[in-house]
Amino acid sequence: MIRLNLTATPQWLDLAPGLRLLVGPLTTALMVSARADAAIEAMPDTATTEELALAMAKAVARRAVLDWEGVGDAEGEPVAVTPDRIDALLEIWPVFEAFQTQYVARGLILDAEKNASALSPTGPSAGAIATAPPAQTSVKTARQD
Repeated sequence: MIRLNLTATPQWLDLAPGLRLLVGPLTTALMVSARADAAIEAMPDTATTEELALAMAKAVARRAVLDWEGVGDAEGEPVAVTPDRIDALLEIWPVFEAFQTQYVARGLILDAEKNASALSPTGPSAGAIATAPPAQTSVKTARQD
């Protein structure tokens, strides 16, 4: 069941102890915008799945992250959200994984659901409808020369 959240209010994601991000809703507009991100467009055809996943996560995060708590500079002073800092934050493996799981995956799971095959009339999910009527009479096999 898809649960519709029509409030469209930002939510806090707890990604690690002491680290949380305030993110806007994961909307179609946000995902379409992220897919058209210049960094995604600039990826070479030889880019690996992992490289594409990181670039996409960064593109989504740059659009979604509104605020954060628990992010600081080298001296431990809190820093403001900027695109470069979001990219740097996602270079930290556990943060990337948590962001992927808690935020990006929600959209991708729904997107993947539309990639299913149709029901097979002879398989375990029998239920597809016939598209042609059965032949009325049998015919001879074609000659093989």
